[in-house]
Amino acid sequence: MKASAASAADARGRIVTGAEYVAQITAVKSDRLARTAFQQLVLALAPPRGRLLDFGCGTGLDARFYAGRGFAVAAYDVDPQMCEYFADHCRDLIEAGKVTLLRGTYAQFLACEEPADIDLVTSNFAPLNLIEDLRGLFARLHSVTAPGGKVLASVLSPYFVGDLKYGWWWRNVARLLRDGHYSVSGAQAPVVRRRLKDFAAQSAPYFRLTHVFRGLPPIRGNAAPDVRARTAGSGAWLRAVSSRFMFLLFEKVSG
Repeated sequence: MKASAASAADARGRIVTGAEYVAQITAVKSDRLARTAFQQLVLALAPPRGRLLDFGCGTGLDARFYAGRGFAVAAYDVDPQMCEYFADHCRDLIEAGKVTLLRGTYAQFLACEEPADIDLVTSNFAPLNLIEDLRGLFARLHSVTAPGGKVLASVLSPYFVGDLKYGWWWRNVARLLRDGHYSVSGAQAPVVRRRLKDFAAQSAPYFRLTHVFRGLPPIRGNAAPDVRARTAGSGAWLRAVSSRFMFLLFEKVSG
């Protein structure tokens, strides 16, 4: 389900998955830095030995990292080849009961009863950009998270200055300003880019968008990004102009 699998595809739009996906996503330095930054933010936000749901888990690179730090991990991806690689890559953790792999269609995920009492939902490398109806997803995540649960999602930034060199950005900027989102063709599914205001609206009334982080490591040192980053709202988009990804923190609305 990773949007990065689509961006890693060749010019013919072929879907990259499984072992080939791992080779490509780990070969690019900016992708490695973005993954490290996201993982460190997860460690800063999740309660010790908490329960995580890795939504759009891909090949299990993140799930294995989380389980190795003492978290109980449930993971879901819609792509069968990704899941096959995951099952092999994390076989020892699955057999030890530290990782649970959920398979099936997206509709089946929305309808299933598992998992439950999740402390933090993680979604790295932009799976949320492949979903048109985010409100349905947030409703589902609200039902599986514990009181005080959170969602941390890495999404493609529509504000990234590096995209201004592409014609598709200029062709869609008016739609972004008018509608709050636009979609372009991808190898796996249409890729939807959204303004922060649209993410906030799509997550309501189940979650509240509270923090926006650049999808990059800190400028100095290897410490986790500052979890006291400014809240979403006026000017928050400025945090995302220098990075292809932005990390969004949603906090569960009680009741």
